[in-house]
Formats: sequence, C-alpha cells, structure tokens
Amino acid sequence: MTQGSASPSARNWTSYYDAVGGRPPRETLLKALGAFETEGVSRGHAIDLGAGSGRDALELLRRGWTVLAIDGEAAGLEELKRQAAAASQLQLLKPRLSLFEELQTLPPALLINASFSLPFCHPEAFPKLWYLIAQSLLPGGRFAGQLLGDEDDWAKEPGVTSFTRDDLDQLFSGYQIEHLLEEKKKGTTAKGKSKFWHLYHIVLQRRAS
Repeated sequence: MTQGSASPSARNWTSYYDAVGGRPPRETLLKALGAFETEGVSRGHAIDLGAGSGRDALELLRRGWTVLAIDGEAAGLEELKRQAAAASQLQLLKPRLSLFEELQTLPPALLINASFSLPFCHPEAFPKLWYLIAQSLLPGGRFAGQLLGDEDDWAKEPGVTSFTRDDLDQLFSGYQIEHLLEEKKKGTTAKGKSKFWHLYHIVLQRRAS
C-alpha cells in the first residue's frame, strides 16, 4: 500500500505493483538495517505496514527476519507470498489483509517499516496507528519510512495525512532521530505522473525509557 497513481483518491494498486516490481528496497529500510548491524543485530521480528508486493519485505526475509506483512490489498500480498515461496522463505512470512484504520493491536517488533504508506491512513485514524507503532516497538527498536509534508500535491486530498516540519517534533517524542531528510521537488509518481513531492524520509529509534 504505497504511492501509486496520479492522486491518492484514484489509486490502482495492481498497476502500481507492476510499475515498482523488481526495484530495490527503500533506502530508509537499508539505513535501519545497517544501524542494527552496527549493534550486532542481524535479524529479528519486523512489521511491514503497507507491504504491497514486497519491495521491502522480501529484503527482510532474505536477511532472515520474520515479517508480519500488513496491507489492505489482497493482490499485493498474494504476489509477496508467491515470491517468498519461490525463495523458500514463506515460513518467515505472516501476511495480514487489513486497512490501517481497522488495526486494533500490533505485536512486539524490533523493526516497523512503512515505506510511503502512512500518508494513506485517514487523518482521523492516524493518531491511533502511530500509538500502536509506539506500543509495538521494543526498546531500542526502529521505525523506518516516509511521511508526507504539507506542501505535497496530495496533502489536501481527502483521506490523506500530512505534516508540517514543526508537527514532527511532537510526533517523534520518545524517539531518537537517526535520519530525517526533508525532500521538496518536482517529480513523477512510480507510474510516471507529474507531481510536486514534499516528503520526510525517516529512521527513528525507540528510546529505552
């Protein structure tokens, strides 16, 4: 469940999965995994929020992590399962079909990944989702992903959650910021549609306290 079409109100996730199929894992995920490796941690349990067809989840599986892959579209999870089975990694994967707004709990996790997916959680449901993420992350655990800035072309679309830079200070309370890159640029979506991007690329570590 990630960015895909000309606007978030007219998404076609199947065509999005086709467009991003075979692309490497997101840089934020790799940064989080690299930080764990410097601590001597090579694997653990991860949650991939908006896993889609597995761009990031497959990298976690390849490294031996167990992954709870959550997405609101069955087509993406089926493709993820197919690729995991082909790589003999299906035993490490637990797919869950669910919208973010429907989630009531998340299990304990060392890593929560949400690449370009959290903006598509409805603004009224986002505080609860962010609370669940905080409750799920073990002390020293990490969050990796993206949030949408308020200047993004999609920011005023119905059902999209976005943030100003000042909003992040309160949102990140209880975390150590390990990576925060604010990006503003004209570009295209994965399907080649023109848009203005305003993004925050984030890696956070949950403080032990």
